[in-house]
Amino acid sequence: MFSFRSLSRRRVTLVTAVLFLAFMLSACGAGETSKGNNTETVPTAANDSLQALDTNSAEESKVKTVSTVNGDIEVPVSPKRIVAEEYLGSLIALDVIPVGAPGLTIKNYYFKESLKGIEDIGDYGKPSVEKVMALNPDLIITGNGESTYEQLSKIAPTIVIPYGDLKNAHEELTYFGELFGKEEEAKTWLEEYDRRIAAAKAKVDAAIPADATFSILEDGEKTTWVYGDNFGRGGQPVYQALGRKPPGGVAAEILEKQWAELTAEMIGKYAGDYIIMTSNTRTIEDFRADPIWGSLPAVNKGNMYVWPEERSWYYDPLAVLAQTEELAEWLSKKN
Repeated sequence: MFSFRSLSRRRVTLVTAVLFLAFMLSACGAGETSKGNNTETVPTAANDSLQALDTNSAEESKVKTVSTVNGDIEVPVSPKRIVAEEYLGSLIALDVIPVGAPGLTIKNYYFKESLKGIEDIGDYGKPSVEKVMALNPDLIITGNGESTYEQLSKIAPTIVIPYGDLKNAHEELTYFGELFGKEEEAKTWLEEYDRRIAAAKAKVDAAIPADATFSILEDGEKTTWVYGDNFGRGGQPVYQALGRKPPGGVAAEILEKQWAELTAEMIGKYAGDYIIMTSNTRTIEDFRADPIWGSLPAVNKGNMYVWPEERSWYYDPLAVLAQTEELAEWLSKKN
């Protein structure tokens, strides 16, 4: 058995010193371990936050290549500050809210509540470059790039999708779902869209003969315009969603050209069994009292629907869905 008494004083002193040194080293080691544990505990949350920031920063800095009418361009994978001159309905459907949009679009009857607080970038088709620049966007989306692309593209990556290239709600939502990595959200939204459109169409089909013709017109007081299936004014809901047709003699022309200006003598030729009329100043009674309009069967029978431009002009998916249900409600009561 080990005994301090069997050791000489010198050896005892040496052993004592060794034991003391071992004790001190052990204490220091424990202290450092404790300190090391504290270091790992307290700054760990901060380190996690820093790592999260680094991850977010890396995610925000990621880009991908998109093919556009102006060639392939690099755009952010996860844009945070989007200026959208066009296609607001599709963006809102995907819960992508821009930081700036034209005043006319911000006032869209069908989704203006979703754009409260969004900055007005100026006139539709002619945005203020200064206002766009002040918003520091990381992505710009427009349908009118001929006159502004060069200036806008110097501010941020600019995607130009010319009006009419995306021809319906499915094409729009699919495109933007892929652009923003929200394919599943787009699919879900379109499934609900299709369900509601099908229900509206069934109501109309039960009330209106399948061969009844429809005209999409706009009153300019001194002139009249007729429209096709992809130019707003009700064309998308009537011709696309509800599957109705223009008068046979002009159907091919209208669906190809999409719009035409009519003289008073031409109105009868372009007037269908049902007329969807955009007018800010005249009512159905006013049209009935007019010698030309009053002679049309659709007007005499009350088969004319008059609504203002603030409700008929828009053709985004949100507007088309709401317009389709609105017109279906009216048409379903005509039988």
